[in-house]
Amino acid sequence: MMETNESQTSSTTTSIQQDEKKAKPGFGVKPLAAGVWWFAKDQWFIITLLVLILISSQVQVPQEQQQEKTTVVQNLAVAVIFFVNGCTIPTKILVQNIRRLHVHLFIQALCFLLTSSTALGIVTAAATNPSFMDPALLNGIVLLGCLPTALSFNTTLTKKAHGNDALTLTESALGSLLGPLVSTALIELYSSIDVWYAKTLPRSPAGYGAVFAQVFKQLGLTLFLPLFVGQIVLILLPKITKTVMSTYKASKLASFSLLILIWSAYDGAFETGSFSSLKPDNIVFIVFISVAMCLLWGLVGLFVSILWLSKEDSIAVAYCVSTKTPALGVPLTRLVFAGITQVNAAKMSIPMVIFQCIQTCIGSLASIAFRRWVDKKVDNPS
Repeated sequence: MMETNESQTSSTTTSIQQDEKKAKPGFGVKPLAAGVWWFAKDQWFIITLLVLILISSQVQVPQEQQQEKTTVVQNLAVAVIFFVNGCTIPTKILVQNIRRLHVHLFIQALCFLLTSSTALGIVTAAATNPSFMDPALLNGIVLLGCLPTALSFNTTLTKKAHGNDALTLTESALGSLLGPLVSTALIELYSSIDVWYAKTLPRSPAGYGAVFAQVFKQLGLTLFLPLFVGQIVLILLPKITKTVMSTYKASKLASFSLLILIWSAYDGAFETGSFSSLKPDNIVFIVFISVAMCLLWGLVGLFVSILWLSKEDSIAVAYCVSTKTPALGVPLTRLVFAGITQVNAAKMSIPMVIFQCIQTCIGSLASIAFRRWVDKKVDNPS
């Protein structure tokens, strides 16, 4: 009997050792190829985005069709994204997150006050040498920090990272409502500081009412109406909606729409020659500063929220704080600085365009670590 048990134990040990050997990735060609293939499948969004940016740098929509392209893409793509979100997030969970008023106050304070103050600090440090940086770029960085959280991008990545996408969706909608008012007030405040780069901005009085009405009308048609319709479809046809969105991967439409949005921004920037008009070292500076700000905002949001929120909520906070929506930046530039030249307006949009690519790449890569973090909690509930 003892010999039988010893034989079984030895056999089990040998089997475990063999399984461990099989589980080790090794350093051969096959494990490397498997790792590359896994990364390509997991990060297909970044790869596609970089290809689209490369294409937009070589071929652009003609100038006479740029306005039509921008209007169609910004309205249709955003509407598709929020319709998909409405079809995939249960109404009960969405309502529960809407009621968390203290969390909304916390996140929106980080999204507006933390980001704008750090952006101003970075610009102040970089503005010591007027001959180095273009003043329009410095003003563009300040404007970027004052913008609300991303309109649609952060919800997509929060879901990919296994975070609380319902909370992110709520903050995106709330930030979009507050943005025209809070962002305008912050931009007015920071641009009134007596510094050399702010003095290059025009001070013509602007008609705020018409622009605000246009912004809120666009939000209603592209954000709230599609979200509401998506919720109605989910309530009336729950099984069919789940099958279409999950089994047939219709939820991927949100990712494709987001890619089109970012492509449109780069297509417009390359068509106007905004990049070619800048010094190379200025563009390099914007890239490095964008990486630094995205990481700083995301890490601060994550570490501050993890002290009192769940992992899923903390991931949502990190994505909300570290992302910005360029869709509001251009209208606000025209609104606050009425009379600004086309050239300076295009230059001020460059930090927003570059940051959009940076936040996409960092956010997508961070989703790998976030998924493992959340899944580890699920596997080890203790």
